[in-house]
Amino acid sequence: MRDALRQFLETARFQNAILAVILINAVALGLETSATAMAAAGRLILAVDAACLSVFVVELALKLTAYGWRFFKAPWNLFDTVLVGISLVPATGGMTALRALRALRVLRVISVAPRLRRVVEGFVKALPGMGSVFLLLAMIFYIASVIATKLFAADFPEWFGTIGASAYTLFQVMTLESWSMGIVRPVMEQHPFAWLFFVPFILGTTFAVLNLLVGLVVNSMQEAHSEEEVAATDAYRDKVLSGIEDIQKRLEALERERERERR
Repeated sequence: MRDALRQFLETARFQNAILAVILINAVALGLETSATAMAAAGRLILAVDAACLSVFVVELALKLTAYGWRFFKAPWNLFDTVLVGISLVPATGGMTALRALRALRVLRVISVAPRLRRVVEGFVKALPGMGSVFLLLAMIFYIASVIATKLFAADFPEWFGTIGASAYTLFQVMTLESWSMGIVRPVMEQHPFAWLFFVPFILGTTFAVLNLLVGLVVNSMQEAHSEEEVAATDAYRDKVLSGIEDIQKRLEALERERERERR
């Protein structure tokens, strides 16, 4: 019974059906934010949302029945359980804010779509390496904030009056949001050689450190993809070897039968 249920849950048809329900639920959650849509078909939208949530609960119940306690060993199953569990919490009283968190159910697409799972797994695997890069970035920001505060605080206290203000301003510069006309050029009107500070800062953060982060994530995604390919290859090899062993056993059985017939 469990094996049949497990095979059904792992079929592409079932996975595609759950994906369709997730997308329908995403549309319903979006329509709930529209006063016009709620006025025209509010009951229908809420009914669709409730029906989708019921499907998710039934899906989790079927998986728990099929896999038993092994269900909780899979991180993506725990991820789905948390998202659905948040939706089941009554959104009344102090829990009203949790109603907005129902939109997190759209993230279930990640657990259903293998390619999205690969992206997330690659990002998670890149976190240890990213920690070192973030530490380097924090050191650069601290040093740059101290220098900027000492150089520009007197003339631009709103932007560089404190280390915190300088760090926020430099963060804006790093993201290239109005960094030239909005910040650097006004500063250069008072300090003509300020570009000697800002240009190396942008080169060191925006074009070097952030690209290093991107490289770490891409590398981790490639490693995750390689691991999946190796796992798939090993599974196929085991299946082929198992088939060969079955064939050998049948041939041996046929040989024994022939020997008996000869005797």
